[in-house]
Amino acid sequence: MSNRLLTRTGALVAAAGFAFVLTACGSDDGDADSQDTTSNEEATTEESAPEDDMAMAEFGAACSAVPADGEGSFTGMADDPVATAASNNPVLSTLVTAVTEADLVDTLNSAENITVFAPTDDAFAKIPEADLQAVLADKDTLTSVLTYHVVGERLAPEDLAGEHATLQGENLDVEGSGESFTVNGEAAVVCGNVQTANATVYIIDTVLMP
Repeated sequence: MSNRLLTRTGALVAAAGFAFVLTACGSDDGDADSQDTTSNEEATTEESAPEDDMAMAEFGAACSAVPADGEGSFTGMADDPVATAASNNPVLSTLVTAVTEADLVDTLNSAENITVFAPTDDAFAKIPEADLQAVLADKDTLTSVLTYHVVGERLAPEDLAGEHATLQGENLDVEGSGESFTVNGEAAVVCGNVQTANATVYIIDTVLMP
């Protein structure tokens, strides 16, 4: 084989080798770009995906009586501790009066993560006027009744059914599921899962007696 032929053959081999290297490098860059694109797509999907554990909304027929906006609305109540939030809700005015008479405003507002079963004005109206006034005038009895409506932990709707210890010391029993619950077999939850800054509130249609 002549020197010219050897030189030409070596040049072709070198050129082929260089082309192969360029092709391999291009393939690696393409794979990297593909991986980066996939990673970005997954991150975007994770960021835009809705949270599965979002809190259930308020429920119940009496929720329609809650103002649509302002401090007494669900949004407004969520910003305030429970006693303050209740004072802005027009269906809980008698309860607020009772809490004030029992000097429990600061106690309830400073508590952490509680559940309050809050009787409506109509619930208090079921009690004969003379009996209601007698209870309001007796601080010890009033305190016992009111603290019987408070559980020392936040209860989500899915955790509501069952027996729960109250701040008064005795237990209350909740039955039901979904959006239908009764307390002690007598009080119906008419507006549930209302959030305040430190409590979950279930508005009920009957005053509970320990």
